[in-house]
Amino acid sequence: MDGDGWHETKIRVRYKDTDRLGVVYYGNYLTYFEIGRAEYMRDLGYPYSRVESEGFNLVVTEAAVKYQGNVGYDSLVTVRTAITEARGARMRFDYKVLGEDGNLLVSGHTAHGCINANKKPSRIPPELMEILQRRKIG
Repeated sequence: MDGDGWHETKIRVRYKDTDRLGVVYYGNYLTYFEIGRAEYMRDLGYPYSRVESEGFNLVVTEAAVKYQGNVGYDSLVTVRTAITEARGARMRFDYKVLGEDGNLLVSGHTAHGCINANKKPSRIPPELMEILQRRKIG
């Protein structure tokens, strides 16, 4: 995690991630967002596996993606992830996917609702919220 609150995850584009034009298939950027989000949570010391083991899930309620460029097979991309909102039962993650040259390829966000084991809305787990508040999120 860098000083501005963004976490970076490097991903090597696999052949299976590309389309017939030889570039990353547009839907795969949401998978890259998920990878960045999971690594961000792990780096916080609160991986998704812990969220689930405590009886919670963070379900996607909204996703937005804006495409500015593309890359092909074997390219190395950097997924920059930040939590930009956390309150009550809601969290928002923002993303920037950068090419090897640092150019912005894709930006976007996902919003998540926290639910409990009964699939009912629930506040974000208190310990996770404390971690986020220490980082001035929320």
